[in-house]
Amino acid sequence: TPRGHFTLDPTAQRISLGGVALNLTRREYLLLKTLLERPGRICSRELLLDAAWGSDADSGDRTVDTHIKTLRAKLKALRPDLELISTHRGMGYSARP
Repeated sequence: TPRGHFTLDPTAQRISLGGVALNLTRREYLLLKTLLERPGRICSRELLLDAAWGSDADSGDRTVDTHIKTLRAKLKALRPDLELISTHRGMGYSARP
C-alpha cells in the first residue's frame, strides 16, 4: 500500500522507501508500520512500545527512543534530504508519509 514516500506491504512484512526495500529488524518494522498506519497523528511511546513489544514490554521509553534512532539512521541513509520521523517532545513520534 503506497503511503507517500513509503510502500507498506503487511503480507510480506516489508516497507519500502522510494521503491527500495528497507532492511529492518522486526521491532523497527513494527514501529514504522505503526507510525505509517496513523498518518498525521502523534504516537505515544507507550503505544509504540505496545505495538512493537506487546506483552514482552519489560522495556521503557528509552527502548523506543533507541530503536527510533536506528530507524532514522536507516531512513537518512536512503533519503538524507528528508526528515521522515518527527519527535514531539513529551508526546511521542509521528511519521511523514
